[in-house]
Amino acid sequence: MKTILHGAVALMLAAMPALAQRLTIGVSAAPTSVDPHFHNGTSTQTLSYNLFDTLFLLTPEVSVAPGLALSWRPIAETVWEIKLRPNVRWTDGRPFTADDVAFTVQRAPNVPNTTGGYGGAVRPITRVEVVDALTIRFHTNGPAPNLAVDMSGLAIVSRRAGEGATTEDYNTGRAAIGTGAYRLVRYSTNEQTELVRNEDWWGPRPDWDSAIIKYLPNAAARTAALLSGTVDLIDTPSPNDLPRLQSDPRFAVHSRQGMRLIYLAPNQAAEVAPFVTDHEGRPLPRNPLRDQRVRQALSIAINRAGLADRVMQNTATPNGQWMPSFSPAYNPDVPVPAFDPERARRLLAEAGYPQGFRITVHVSATSRPTDSIAAQAIGQMWTRIGVQTQVEAVPFAAYAARAANLEYAVSMFGWASQTHAGYALVNLFNTYSRERLTGAFNRSGYSNPALDALTDRALTTLDDGQRDGMLRQAVAMAMEDVGIIPLYQMTNFWASRRGVTYGATGYDYTRITQARISR
Repeated sequence: MKTILHGAVALMLAAMPALAQRLTIGVSAAPTSVDPHFHNGTSTQTLSYNLFDTLFLLTPEVSVAPGLALSWRPIAETVWEIKLRPNVRWTDGRPFTADDVAFTVQRAPNVPNTTGGYGGAVRPITRVEVVDALTIRFHTNGPAPNLAVDMSGLAIVSRRAGEGATTEDYNTGRAAIGTGAYRLVRYSTNEQTELVRNEDWWGPRPDWDSAIIKYLPNAAARTAALLSGTVDLIDTPSPNDLPRLQSDPRFAVHSRQGMRLIYLAPNQAAEVAPFVTDHEGRPLPRNPLRDQRVRQALSIAINRAGLADRVMQNTATPNGQWMPSFSPAYNPDVPVPAFDPERARRLLAEAGYPQGFRITVHVSATSRPTDSIAAQAIGQMWTRIGVQTQVEAVPFAAYAARAANLEYAVSMFGWASQTHAGYALVNLFNTYSRERLTGAFNRSGYSNPALDALTDRALTTLDDGQRDGMLRQAVAMAMEDVGIIPLYQMTNFWASRRGVTYGATGYDYTRITQARISR
C-alpha cells in the first residue's frame, strides 16, 4: 500500500471548518494510476475527471459541449481551430494556455507501459500549431469530422508539471496538477483517494468541500458500507441489492441507459492459443479461435437473453454490436446473434473439433460485480456444446497488463462507445500498430486489412450520410468476422443515502460534481 500526501493541500484540508460538507464514495475498482493517460478505463476516469478537465466535455446525455475549449471550427479540410477558455488556472496557480494542450497531444500516445491509453484520440493530428495563448490549431492527416468527440475523453495536463514526469510522478502527486473541480490530497493505492475542492475552478461551484473515493471491489461490501453510513454514494450496486435499496426510503437509486458493451475477446493472434487444450489437457497444434466458424459457434452458444434476464436481472440489454440500439450510429441490420447450440455444434465439427476442446475464460475480479457470474454462466453454455470451460478471475492491475499482451485465450471487457462507431473501430478492431496509433484496446489480436482501410475512409469522409453508411458497413464486417463476441449493454446504476442525489449519466465513471446535496 502506497500513501501520498500532497502537503500544501493537506494543510488546507486540516483547516476546513467542522461543518464542511464531505462526500464519501464507494467505487468498484481502483485506478491503475493517477496518470490520466495511463489507462483508458472507468476506474481511472473516475479519478482523472475529478482532477483534470478535457477540451470537450461529454455531457450526461453523451453529447459534446464546451470544456476547456469554448469553441471549435474547421478552417480548412485538415485544420481545426480551437478557442480556449480564458482565466483558467492550474492548481499550482499558473495559467492554462494552448501550450499545455500541445504538450498533452504530444504526451498522450507516448506514455510508457500503458495498458491501453489515449493514442487513438489524437491519431489524426499530425501537427499542433499554437497561434496564441488561447488559440490552437490541429492539423490532421485528412478530414477529421469526429475529432472533438474522440478527444472528449482526453484529460489535459500541465506542461510544466508533466514535462519529464513519469507515471509514478503523477501517483506521488508531484505531477498531479490539474484544472479540474477537485485537487489531490492523498492517494492510497487500492484503498482510497482524498480530494479537496478547487476553489479556483472555472465551472459551477460543487456542493462538496472535500471528497473521499474508497475502493471497494466487493459489491456486497459496497452496499454494506452504504447501509451502515460509511459512504454516501456507491457505483455499480449488485443487481441482487437493487430491490432492497429501491424500496428503502433511506436510500435512492439513480440509473440511466449506459453506453458500455460487455464483450468477450477471443485470442486470434496466437498460433498456439494459451489456455486452450484438448480434453486430456494437451495443447492443441493450432489455435481454434483463429477459425471464424469456431468464434461463431462460441457466439451463438450464448443465450444472451438468459444472461440479461437471470444473471443481470434485467439491468442489461442483449446486443450483437458495440453501438447501443438508441444510438443513431446503431446498425439495425446487425441483430443480436440467435441462441442456437445445435448449429454451434455443427460449426465446431465443420472446423475440425467435433469433440470440442478445453478453454479458460479470464475476467477482472474487480471491475463489475456481474462479470465473474456472467462468465460462469457462459462457461456452462459452452461446456454443453463440447467446449469445456473454466473461469479465472484476476485482480484488475494484473489482468489489464496480461490481456494487453494477449496472454489469455478469452478475456472479458467493457467498452463505452461515444456518438459514433469509429472510435471503437480504431481502438478495438483495427490492427494493432504503435506507429498508426490503432488497436490500443485490441485484446483479441483481430486483424482485417479491409476493415482497417474502410475505417480510414469512413473517418476522413466529411459527408455525414456517406460516413455513417461506411461506419455501418464496418460494424457489419467486424461482427460477421466475430472480431469480438458482444454480450449485452449495461444500464448504469448508482445508489445514495437520503440527502444526496446523483445525476445518472450515460457514461459509467463517477463525477463528484454530479452528486448534490438534497435541498
